[in-house]
Amino acid sequence: MQAKTGDRIVIKGHRVGESDRDCEVIEVHGPDGGPPYLVRWGDSEHNTLFFPGSDASVQPYEHSR
Repeated sequence: MQAKTGDRIVIKGHRVGESDRDCEVIEVHGPDGGPPYLVRWGDSEHNTLFFPGSDASVQPYEHSR
């Protein structure tokens, strides 16, 4: 997985009815855009160091003009 600052990471819910979680990448600490990432969680606004699993996907940050 590769991400850049500003990208969104989405983690799919694991059970029926469980919501997806998302976070914004604040800092990239791995080489070439790899993990770990310092992220801000959308549901709690907490910042944590995150090592994404196979259930996570990156949604690139789209700049608006």
